[in-house]
Amino acid sequence: MSRRQGFPSKADVIERTPDRAVREMLQHMGKIGIETPFDRFDTQKPHCGFGLSGTCCKNCHMGPCRITAKSPRGVCGADAHLVVARNILRWTAAGVAAHGARGREVMLALKGAADGALDLPILGPDKVIATAKAFGIFEDGKTIKELAAEIAMILLDDLCRTLPGPHRTLEAMAPPERLQVWRELDILPVGAYHEVFEALHRTTTGTDGEWENVTRQMLRCGLAFAWSSVVGSAIAMDCLYGLPKRSRISTNLGAISEDTVNIAVHGHSPVLVAAIVKAARRSDLIAAARQAGAATIRLYGICCSGHSALAKFGDITPLTNAVGAELALATGAIDLWVADVQDVFPGIMDVAACFHTRVVTTSDSTRLPGAEHIAFDHHHSNLGEADTLAERIVRLGIQAYGGRQSGKVFIPAARMEAEVGFSVENILATFGGADTLLEHLRSGRIRGVVNLVGCNNPKVVYEEAVVKVADELIAHDVLALTNGCAAYALLKLGFCLPEALSGAGQGLNSALTQHNLPPVWHMGECLDNARASVFFRTISNAANEPLKRLPLAFSSPEWSNEKGLGAALGFRLLGLNSYHCIAPPVDGSEKVARFIYEDTRELLGAVMVIDQDPVALARRIVADFDERRAALGWDKGSEPATTRLSALQRQQEHSHAHLHGHPHTHNDTEDHNHE
Repeated sequence: MSRRQGFPSKADVIERTPDRAVREMLQHMGKIGIETPFDRFDTQKPHCGFGLSGTCCKNCHMGPCRITAKSPRGVCGADAHLVVARNILRWTAAGVAAHGARGREVMLALKGAADGALDLPILGPDKVIATAKAFGIFEDGKTIKELAAEIAMILLDDLCRTLPGPHRTLEAMAPPERLQVWRELDILPVGAYHEVFEALHRTTTGTDGEWENVTRQMLRCGLAFAWSSVVGSAIAMDCLYGLPKRSRISTNLGAISEDTVNIAVHGHSPVLVAAIVKAARRSDLIAAARQAGAATIRLYGICCSGHSALAKFGDITPLTNAVGAELALATGAIDLWVADVQDVFPGIMDVAACFHTRVVTTSDSTRLPGAEHIAFDHHHSNLGEADTLAERIVRLGIQAYGGRQSGKVFIPAARMEAEVGFSVENILATFGGADTLLEHLRSGRIRGVVNLVGCNNPKVVYEEAVVKVADELIAHDVLALTNGCAAYALLKLGFCLPEALSGAGQGLNSALTQHNLPPVWHMGECLDNARASVFFRTISNAANEPLKRLPLAFSSPEWSNEKGLGAALGFRLLGLNSYHCIAPPVDGSEKVARFIYEDTRELLGAVMVIDQDPVALARRIVADFDERRAALGWDKGSEPATTRLSALQRQQEHSHAHLHGHPHTHNDTEDHNHE
């Protein structure tokens, strides 16, 4: 089942990536001699075949052991099936820890706000009440703070439980049909901390020697990931900061202004970023920025910190995902780069040094050599100092303004508008309830819904796969939800505008045009996979059908890390197929690969589909939806659109370039929404 392939080069990215700002920045950085992730990826070739297939074991120091025809077992006797299973379990456990660690911070902040230990308002009272009712703790006499305090303790208990007991978030929020499946499989988690603890224990030297038992623990970790690290963290965020708000924003590198104090926030943790947003609005700090010669203070979003703050507060311009971070830095127009946790590549420090951009780290979990550290401590004992830390950070940005090097600022003109801030609540309000959405699905006007997400991976051309999948889906009347790193490509290339319906089928047009909605709905950061899962359950409840029978799916075409593996597993545990252009490192074991790709159909009602061709992958999703629709007796829907949105965008870009008399680049600063 080997899926080894020739991976694209930096030259391939320059030729084929759909965003011209990326092309321009890669060419610019090449000319001035600045390394990028794509350069480093090229120097790693050829990649280790043992790593790609999952057959290298480093869990003890008798090795590392590589499984080959000559040596089919490691020193301890582990064969390929056990080695691959242990490796993939450790990946899954790492994903639980990643989302859970940053989720714990906001759970602690919610508890502190509720207890009065932190001077933080609780901005989501409706979410507090709804969650309290779901948990069965709502009473008319209880205040919002009292309810929030109880919710925070339930979430923290589910996260770190050691004494076996019910996982209350999962029991309250998961579909009953799924709960029964998970009980029968004996994969209900004790708590997120425990399942990670157990995963590391099972995979250490001389412990669990049965690959099937190891994969069962992977499923437990998948549930812990989905219902504590993701859903639990999302509940805490929505309670503390409120639900997303719909808005229209500008995005891409062309949205960077030169006459403002420019501060980028990069990472995943919302607590200090929320305080930075608040500080950047302060009149005294804006006055200080003007005194320094700037027009005002502007904040820019990199990776999920940008998505989260944008959806909750506005006042953030989303620029790029983790892989593109160094490209944004190389514009030379960012005065201060604020990094918290996850998807913050160490390579940003080398680029920052080329432009004298100051870098601040804000978490004990993330230190970068040469960065200034203004952070929450290891015990989170200074969460109450968030406003003070935020002021220090913003003042650093003001001090850095004016330090940009003359002649080194290079900002591609590409800029796009996008609509953001979709939530289940505002979607249902727009359509007048779930029954209307269900009718669109039954009739085929909406052929199905895909949660189209995931990080980026240089094993495929940067952002090409997610764009091609989106192109094909909307052309076939499939509605897409998006969040996290994948969302940047769709925001930048016009998929999140109502005008994008020009590339959609007749059915999607008829369902969405009347509400002036885009064919791709931006739901926030990667944690907001929770929002998609709630949306799917809402449809399931309205249809009175289990999720596994409905035309709903998860796709992360360009996934690259442990959290991506956990996200795919979380949706498959719900009974929804996952679709990808990149295979996980399991092909060294035929048994584990068969389990991952196929055997979960019988266990969970869902499979993992891999196709390196994103267009073929999207068409497989459509075909699978049609099969489910036929089984339900639902209408098939209309024929697909004959044009694709990205092709229309390229035509407009070329026409605009010819109109201006230059080869598809722009030196003006106009807002060209369809370049």
